[in-house]
Amino acid sequence: MISTKDELISHIDSIYRSALYLAKNPEDAEDLVQETFIKAFKFLDNNKKIEYEKAWLFKILMNTFINQYRKSKSNPPLVDFDTVESYHASVEEEALNGPVMENKEKFDDLLDSEVKGALEALPDDFRIAILLSIVEGFTYNEISEILGIPIGTVMSRIYRGKKILKEELRSYAKGLGYERRQE
Repeated sequence: MISTKDELISHIDSIYRSALYLAKNPEDAEDLVQETFIKAFKFLDNNKKIEYEKAWLFKILMNTFINQYRKSKSNPPLVDFDTVESYHASVEEEALNGPVMENKEKFDDLLDSEVKGALEALPDDFRIAILLSIVEGFTYNEISEILGIPIGTVMSRIYRGKKILKEELRSYAKGLGYERRQE
């Protein structure tokens, strides 16, 4: 069976959510999603069979993110000071007068700032593995395929990432009344 563009588009919400989590801002997330679907649609034009569409799209998303990240690190952008100043003023005005992005509100509603901060502070390798496992519900095998790494590495990153989160959020949990039971 050959996948259609409509079948791929049905996964756009989860792709965008993950892109937003990876890119950490809506504009870059939208660019990342757009690039992911452009690559996927080009592949579809060749009438090739796709199995496990969602995992395949996530693999494209991750590879695109990693490639863009590497490119941005090797070629830092040059910015005009006046452009930055005018952009900052427009963003500030929009924040005061305009509506807040719907997805950002939903994400913020789900996570307290402490939890969100701890997740964002994780090293990228751990954060991506946890995102794919816990947020998107992929199996270790699927994550291994998406990231192109051995399953043992996936398991290690998820374990170590959870361990870091546990340590970071220990005092936060105590503040909410969750004490560790002594067994």
